[in-house]
Amino acid sequence: MVTLMHSSVIKIILQFCKENSLHQTFQTLQNECQVSLNTVDSLETFVADINNGRWDAVLPQVAQLKLPRKKLEDLYEQIVLEMIELRELDTARAILRQTQAMGFMKQEQPERYLRLEHLLVRTYFDPREAYQESSKEKRRAQIAQALAGEVTVVPPSRLMALIGQALKWQQHQGLLPPGTQFDLFRGTAAVKADEEETYPTTLTHSIKFGKQSHPECAQFSPDGQYLVSSSVDGFIEVWDYVSGKLKKDLQYQADDAFMMHDDAVLCIGFSRDSEMIASGSQDGKIKVWRIRTGQCLRRLERAHSQGVTSVTFSRDGSQLLSTSFDGTVRLHGLKSGKILKEFRGHTSYINDAIFTSDGGRIISASSDGTVRLWDAKTTDCLRNFKPPPPLRGGDATINRIYLSPKNPEHIVVCNRSSSVYVTTLQGEVVKSFFSGKREGGDFVSACVSPKGDWLYCIGEDRSIYCFSHQSGKLEHYVPKAHEKDIIGVAHHPHQNLLVTYSEDCTMKLWKP
Repeated sequence: MVTLMHSSVIKIILQFCKENSLHQTFQTLQNECQVSLNTVDSLETFVADINNGRWDAVLPQVAQLKLPRKKLEDLYEQIVLEMIELRELDTARAILRQTQAMGFMKQEQPERYLRLEHLLVRTYFDPREAYQESSKEKRRAQIAQALAGEVTVVPPSRLMALIGQALKWQQHQGLLPPGTQFDLFRGTAAVKADEEETYPTTLTHSIKFGKQSHPECAQFSPDGQYLVSSSVDGFIEVWDYVSGKLKKDLQYQADDAFMMHDDAVLCIGFSRDSEMIASGSQDGKIKVWRIRTGQCLRRLERAHSQGVTSVTFSRDGSQLLSTSFDGTVRLHGLKSGKILKEFRGHTSYINDAIFTSDGGRIISASSDGTVRLWDAKTTDCLRNFKPPPPLRGGDATINRIYLSPKNPEHIVVCNRSSSVYVTTLQGEVVKSFFSGKREGGDFVSACVSPKGDWLYCIGEDRSIYCFSHQSGKLEHYVPKAHEKDIIGVAHHPHQNLLVTYSEDCTMKLWKP
């Protein structure tokens, strides 16, 4: 439980008033609440201004501070003396006779006050008499040291920063749709009603990669801000999916300093807050990056003995789940970089693994034709099942699995056959979606729309199949979407936007 002090809240509001030149509100709030802000923008500058006698800069700051009366009297006395020395007698007279601090001095220390009045009417100025057993510079230094102990420096715009952090946290928790106007007073986001989910029909952008390169994976970030691709030449690139161009507002990309591996990057996965991205490569290595800076936060040099086929962050972002051609599912600690758990039992390549919604179990999909359910703590295999066999007979490689947005106890299973299945975690088929082709219509990959209304499948015939979850029917079909085999497909988290990527060295964006 975090406890907020009443005075801290008042100080944040006072800072807001000060920064926005609401001087009257500032003084009223400070007096009524008996809470003083006592901050300066820069302590070094404040002290330097006093030491150098830049009183025109010091006085406006002091006017907004609550200082002990003795220290305030010492300051004003020094300024009066220096104004007399400079023969700025009108200024000296005004400070002496019109400021509250000097008024108190007149009442409580009349001899000290009258000394200043006498110095003011003299026609000459004697520094030794005025500054007594000290010097102008020494007195300035003493005052600077005394006042420095009364003030603090805090980062600017704390109120706006705290509100921004709170809104970002709400966005990460899924309580706020990203990229929306927020009415802070009402506590609501000014957003249109959610887009009704519908299948994409129109190609909006075709992003071309180099002739020797093709994308191996593409994912949208959970907050919908980024589209990231990884390619066979080891590069990881962040795209603006609206323009279809590289995001150059990320400084590292503008400087051509890309996130990369030494080998082909086969998979990528985002942390839930969209701050980090994990990438797995053909040589069995995993790297974790901060997407805003391109900084490599963690290298798992021996994550697997063969190519990494999928990477998934745990819900709290502290662990990484990975699968590999080496036939293992592994759980890695992000802080330690060590392998925490290993799940063994599949007899061939493992192509995908995900956490259940409660994070307590893990579901894996393999080229051995089985789906396995594991206990994340004990690594015990709780269930092992095969979806219905393909029409041609034999087992079919399972390439992708997803939790169903409609029901967290259901999974979408895409195996290399002409049907995709929604099953329970026990393997019972709830729904099936059929390509309608007895030959050449096997599915190689699939993805689900955010609310689960649509299922998008990629066929070995290079076509996109759009199935309605409700009816189970094929509602739309995009033939020959690419010139060569399509590797995969991904859906934007908030928009009707689909990305497909292929061996034809292109990544394509599709909208309704």
